[in-house]
Amino acid sequence: MSAELGVAPIVSATEEHVLPVPGHPDARLRVYWPTDVRAEAVADGGLPVLVYFFGGGFEIAGIDWVWWDASFRERARDAGIILVAGEYSHAPEVTFPAQPEQCWSVFEWAATHARELGGDPNRMAIGGGSSGANLATATALMNRDRANRPVRLQILEVPLLDLTTRHLDLDGVEPGIPKPLFRHLAGIIVRQYVGRSRKRRRDPYASPLLAKSLKGMPPTVIWTAELDALRGDGEAYARALSEAGVPVSCVRMIGQNHGSGGFRHHVPAADHLHRDIVATLRTLHDEPVVYPEVAR
Repeated sequence: MSAELGVAPIVSATEEHVLPVPGHPDARLRVYWPTDVRAEAVADGGLPVLVYFFGGGFEIAGIDWVWWDASFRERARDAGIILVAGEYSHAPEVTFPAQPEQCWSVFEWAATHARELGGDPNRMAIGGGSSGANLATATALMNRDRANRPVRLQILEVPLLDLTTRHLDLDGVEPGIPKPLFRHLAGIIVRQYVGRSRKRRRDPYASPLLAKSLKGMPPTVIWTAELDALRGDGEAYARALSEAGVPVSCVRMIGQNHGSGGFRHHVPAADHLHRDIVATLRTLHDEPVVYPEVAR
């Protein structure tokens, strides 16, 4: 399919690492630099660093998938950043909480080694798409709870954030897909990842939208799609962040579905999404805007 769509990775410098994750399978990552030359280690300054997690319903895809690999290379080049793509184990062979712990290990490694990569640990961002956005948000929560490293930005594309599925907006499902069937399929994905325990589904590292508090989360930009039931998750999360005093923006792509963003050069909205994400990432080169705190 990638060949039919004309997806071909550009040449860029990369480097791979495998990290031990105590009590869970190892985590693999790939570092992408914005040019075909690896950046030198720096003592001060350096490029912004984005830690990103791919989507695939917790069950498929990975950093070797041609579409994701090509996307990582282009985003690093166009935004002028270092991108660290983390890989996590697939369900149902491996289940929660292994995946967020693996992603946390990838983020910690990237923050700790940022200077060695030619990056700036004070210009870090976390991002992900779909199930990867779930894990990115869980990682940001873990960072707030465990280390509180500075994170300048969180970017979430069509995120899945509530595994109880009560925030699904089934009015957004594309015509022709019966709502009971969609809910059944969503339930299968959830069960394969977290099991049947309702308590586990409500764990904030499984369903970040249900965290008791979102105070202290990084400034966030969210993209949802009109013809996607997960627009309910992303937009509810934007409201929850705003209520917690976190700077947040949420953009709904009209007429688009969950996978539209993958069809660059074929769907105008996909090309705009790429430009929008790149422009957002390029703000990491600037000094952050400090917004007045609003009493809630």
